Amino acid sequence: MASKARVLLVGSGGIGTIAALNLERGNLAQVSCVLRSNYAAVMQRGFEIVSSEHGHIQGWRPTEILNAVPHFHGNGDRPFDYIVICTKNVPDVGPSLYQIIGPAVTPRHTVIVLIQNGLNIERPFLLCFPDNIILSGVSRIDAHEVSPGVIEQKQKDNLHVGAFHNPHLDSDKQRRAAEEFVKIYSAGGNTTCLHEPDVARDRWSKLVYNATWNPICALTGVNTGDLRLTNCVIDDLLYPAMKEVLKVSQARGCLLPITIIDETIHCDPVEEKVTPSMQKDVEKGNFIEHENILGEVIRQARAAGVATPILSTLYALCSGIQWKTKKAKGLVDLARNPDSI
Repeated sequence: MASKARVLLVGSGGIGTIAALNLERGNLAQVSCVLRSNYAAVMQRGFEIVSSEHGHIQGWRPTEILNAVPHFHGNGDRPFDYIVICTKNVPDVGPSLYQIIGPAVTPRHTVIVLIQNGLNIERPFLLCFPDNIILSGVSRIDAHEVSPGVIEQKQKDNLHVGAFHNPHLDSDKQRRAAEEFVKIYSAGGNTTCLHEPDVARDRWSKLVYNATWNPICALTGVNTGDLRLTNCVIDDLLYPAMKEVLKVSQARGCLLPITIIDETIHCDPVEEKVTPSMQKDVEKGNFIEHENILGEVIRQARAAGVATPILSTLYALCSGIQWKTKKAKGLVDLARNPDSI
């Protein structure tokens, strides 16, 4: 690439800010970050980042800070080479992400990177942008925005990137696009970013964690370390919930080894007392990502005739929390429809 890649990053919270930092520090990209609730704070003093990989950084800014997705009109301006989406994935709360980024997408040029959780998240993007490459980003990192513009990263950044299959495009071109993004993201040297061509397996393997630890910690208000000290929760709830994820993944053609359960249960050291993202969102009164990491698993299970009693219960309880949050934010009209969510 002769010049630096032009990157638009949407969702500069914990994961998004670390992604922007990695992209900029490799000196192969210039990043325009779209901010919302933290826009004023970052404009005033930049980001403060306390990172296990990058150290303590104060006043950091990407190439450009925006408060909305820009419209690309051409007229001699460079199009965005990549649009990286790191927002929470909450499809049951509008507007849709593909609608938000639409004005900045250049057909047949812009590569869209979804560093987000869940299954089948690519489907609306493939429908809306059939001529664009869509990449999967599966991130394993403990990074959160603890206050506006203040990012805390406790665990190393580990990002897997692969291409979602777009039947309209050449498969080799899609693979090369994934490999190029890995190169740009890794260039700074303070991260682990790998090309993972088996996107489905990668996403199912993370769901073993996300569809179980996330809702259980969110519903109990207890972090992973403390829950590991309660044998009944691990033995009677977490372990069988993970087995359900494996059964559904197998029914949908993705074979995961049974050993992944113990690996996932013990992936976070007890003493670190990790608070998963869904628990953080409940504590902050934010919307939760239950549809793509729980609801979609259950829909896949029903299509395959697989029973998921524990996951279905967790999903129903999370739906109740989501309804409560919508009501608190004025998004439920009880007068018109008392049963609406």
